[in-house]
Amino acid sequence: MSDEVKRGLEGVVVAESELSHIDGDVGKLVYRGYTIEDLARGASYEEVLYLLWHGELPTRDELESFTEAMTEERAINDGVMATVRELAESDSNPMSALRTAVSMLATYDPDDAETDPEDREANLRKGRRITAKIPTILAAFARIRDGSDPVEPQTDLGHAANFLYMLNDEEPDDVTADVFDQALVLHADHGLNASTFSAMVTSSTLSDLHSAVTSAIGTLAGPLHGGANANVMRMLREIDDSDQDPVGWIDNALDEGRRVAGFGHRVYNVKDPRAKILGERSEDLGEAAGDTKWYEMSVAIEEYMQEQKGLAPNVDFYSATTYYQMGIPIDIFTPIFALSRVGGWVAHVLEQYEDNRLIRPRAKYVGNENMEFVPIDER
Repeated sequence: MSDEVKRGLEGVVVAESELSHIDGDVGKLVYRGYTIEDLARGASYEEVLYLLWHGELPTRDELESFTEAMTEERAINDGVMATVRELAESDSNPMSALRTAVSMLATYDPDDAETDPEDREANLRKGRRITAKIPTILAAFARIRDGSDPVEPQTDLGHAANFLYMLNDEEPDDVTADVFDQALVLHADHGLNASTFSAMVTSSTLSDLHSAVTSAIGTLAGPLHGGANANVMRMLREIDDSDQDPVGWIDNALDEGRRVAGFGHRVYNVKDPRAKILGERSEDLGEAAGDTKWYEMSVAIEEYMQEQKGLAPNVDFYSATTYYQMGIPIDIFTPIFALSRVGGWVAHVLEQYEDNRLIRPRAKYVGNENMEFVPIDER
C-alpha cells in the first residue's frame, strides 16, 4: 500500500457511479448520460429527480404520479415548525437552522424508526419527504425571521415555483419560475463534491438517510463549498457601493491579496457549463427588470479574470446575481444550494447502500515516536 499523501484526496478515485460525470477539460457535465444543457433547457427539476433516483427519465404518467407524491409531502410537522420558528426568532444562521430542522424530520418520518437502512423503497420515500420539506422549512425560516407569517405550500405549483411562492407570498411570474427551476436542475448533482462525499461516508456506516443528508448540509455550509455564491454577491455589492469601475476594483483586490469569489474550480479547467447557462438567465432577469447592471458587471469581471489570470467562472459566479435579482436574501443562497443538491445526495446514498463498503481511509503518521512516559507527579 502506497504511503503517498493526496491532500484533499485530489485525483483519488474512491467509487464507481452511474449518476453524474464531469469532463473538466472541455467543460462537460452529464447526469446519467444526458448533458446538463439538454436537461436544463428541457427537463423540470422533478424530472431530474426521477432520473437520478430511478435511472431513467419518466413518462408523463410517471412524472405526474411522482410529482403528486412529492406535493403531498410538502407540509412539515408542528414540532418541526416550532423549532424553525425558535431558530428564526433567535436569528440563527440559515444553514444551521436547516441542518437542525432536517435532522429533526427523522423523528417524525414514518419509515425511520425500525427501517432497514438498506431498504431502497423506504429510502426513496424518505428522500422524497426530505426533498419536499426542505423548501417549506427554508421559506418559513426566512419569513419568520423577517417578521412575517409562514405561507402554506400550494399543491398546484411545481417544486421551484412553490418555494418562491412560500418565500414571497405571491406566485412567481413564468420567467422567474422557469429560471429558478433551471437553477435547481443545474445544482442537483456534481460528482463526488465535498458534501456528497460526506453523505456517502455517513451512509457507508449504514447510518440512516436523514443522518447522511444532515452530514451533507453541515459540509455544504463551508465557504469553500456552498458559501461561495453568497460571497460573490457580497463582493458585487461592495463594488457597486464603491462607485469604482469593476475591473479597477478587482485589480486592486488582487494587488491586496484578496480572493475573487466565483472563480476557479477543483475539477473544471475551462468555464463551468452551468455558469454559461446561468449567465444567460441572469441577463434575462436583468432585461425583464429593465436593469442589467449586475450582469454587465459580472461579464466585465469574467473577461478581466480570464485575460489576466486565466481563470474561468464557476457556477457560483452567476447563480449569485440570478438569485439576487429574484429578491432572494443573500444568506439564503447556500440553503437554496441544499434545496437542490439534496436530490443528488439522496441518489448517491442510494447508490452507496446498493454496494456498500465502509469508507475508511488512512492517514500517514508524522508525529513523535519513542516518547518516554513520565508519571503525572513527575511532570
